[in-house]
Amino acid sequence: MKMFHSKTIHIIKRGLCISLCILILLLIGVNTAAAQWLLIPMDLGAQTNHLKAYGLTYWALEVPREYRCYWWLNYRGGAFVLPDSPDVRMRAALMGVRFEPMDNATYTNIKESVLQGSNMDEILLEKAPKIAVYAPSEASPYRDPWDDAVKIALDYAQIPYDEIWDKEVQSGVLETGNYDWLHLHHEDFTGQHGKFHASFSTQVWYQQRMLMFEQAASESGFRRVASHKGETAQTIADYIANGGFIFAMCSAPETLDIALATLGGAIDIVAPELDGTPIAPDAEIRLDFQRTLAFENFNLYTNPFRYEFSDIDNPNPDRDAQSGVEDFKLFEFAAKHDPIPTMLTQNHVSVVPGYLGQTTSFNMDRIRGSVTILGEVEGSNYAKYIHGKLGKGTFTFLGGHDPEDYRHLVGEGKIPTNLDLHKHSPGYRLILNNILFPAARKKPQKT
Repeated sequence: MKMFHSKTIHIIKRGLCISLCILILLLIGVNTAAAQWLLIPMDLGAQTNHLKAYGLTYWALEVPREYRCYWWLNYRGGAFVLPDSPDVRMRAALMGVRFEPMDNATYTNIKESVLQGSNMDEILLEKAPKIAVYAPSEASPYRDPWDDAVKIALDYAQIPYDEIWDKEVQSGVLETGNYDWLHLHHEDFTGQHGKFHASFSTQVWYQQRMLMFEQAASESGFRRVASHKGETAQTIADYIANGGFIFAMCSAPETLDIALATLGGAIDIVAPELDGTPIAPDAEIRLDFQRTLAFENFNLYTNPFRYEFSDIDNPNPDRDAQSGVEDFKLFEFAAKHDPIPTMLTQNHVSVVPGYLGQTTSFNMDRIRGSVTILGEVEGSNYAKYIHGKLGKGTFTFLGGHDPEDYRHLVGEGKIPTNLDLHKHSPGYRLILNNILFPAARKKPQKT
């Protein structure tokens, strides 16, 4: 086989780079003189990369740009409107996001139809939210053997975030107003070590994880992991009540509420095989459901050999991706009267392909009446996507582990989902709706 000389390869690469730059400059120059706005379409078939469109909008809101951007709810799948400028066009081209230039007359006409439409509205996006993800820091010697769908989405959309763990949460980092939005994923706030005892107690990663949690609890002055995690759960609830926004997936929604119901771990529900102390004999009757966020009157599964926390979750594990039994339907809300649930459900499809998790979906018999159901598994008694308020803030819970990995197994985190293969994922769009939700002015001005 004939080998290319290194100088020849360099010339080819340089030529490709020049060609790419010329193409980008041509894209930037199209209709620049006539356009004042860029429409980022989000409907089916119109957008080349639905997920990175969120990242482009977030970038436009960031300092030092702080552009005035809009979210046109229920118009073309929840389209974004950005000011037309060379840097926005360049960024869109580099991210592979399709845009449609609009002159002022076109913009005004469409805007009027959105404002006057029966179920559309315009939301002003004011700032780029500061985001925190609850996870061990990159400096930690231990990493979970699974990935985090939100971190995958944020990294892919090029949206910055900080990682904070129990030490930072309990030191008051959430109280100082540093973060507008907090994400929780496959987490166990009950101190039962993820209910992995039966399957993984002999595995090195599980033993390392137990040791890390026990050391962290001891260093913070707690005798039990459940008390340590319970303190974190209560701090998170206080953060919401004071105006924070959280988004939680998989086991985090269920275990967060269980920890709150146990008075932050004060009621011992952890089997002695896990923490050396007996379960409180009156644990079930002492649960305080007035302290929970979304769920009430649930029954606990304290058996350490059972891979479930409670009857909040849909327990049936025998499901096939092709059956569609886990697909869930998004509800349509009145954009002008219910802008928050409308923002959270913006999508280019009305039915989202299902996927499993340790907590796959939420038993409607255990959901508090004040909670809004955003999406339900059709033909079942389970909700997949819910939203509620606490004090000045809100929480949004999404069941399942990874929207593009139907049956995500422990150990697969070494091969994270490649979102270049899922640029139009409806499930990942729901995650990213939550990223931009804190950027919105909650009482949009009609201009």
